[in-house]
Amino acid sequence: MSSSEIAENTAQQESEHESTEGSPDRRGLLVAGIVLLACLGLVGYGMLNTEEQPKPQAAPTAEVTYEVTGTGTAEISYLARSEDGTATVEKGVTLPWKKSVQAPLGKAPTVAVILDGKGGQAACTLTIRGKYVQRATATGEFGRATCSGERLSGDGEE
Repeated sequence: MSSSEIAENTAQQESEHESTEGSPDRRGLLVAGIVLLACLGLVGYGMLNTEEQPKPQAAPTAEVTYEVTGTGTAEISYLARSEDGTATVEKGVTLPWKKSVQAPLGKAPTVAVILDGKGGQAACTLTIRGKYVQRATATGEFGRATCSGERLSGDGEE
């Protein structure tokens, strides 16, 4: 072999070596593609899963009507649909005021009235399922009155 043949052979081998050295490993690309498709499939399944979850049932309730009559301005707190039994408070209410709500069973419906510093006169009335339960009055500066009923039950009795 002549030196020119050796040089040509060496150049050809280097050229082949460079072409395979610069190309990515096809097996690695294939594995990465499969992993990517699997991940996309799982994400797509999670996004497209439209199976409805059961909705929590609302707590059973009874109709309660709170009424505050009189003159002046008051703060009124009452039990409404809150399942945890916390009161709803309305401040600066000009009397008269009336509200019918669905109160949760197992709780005692209550309405409390506090007159403001200017005083006045107020009477609260509590009606459960259309039946009169209690009446109370408040007079003067920061006068207070509370009307409450028995714990509500599901059998229509108070």
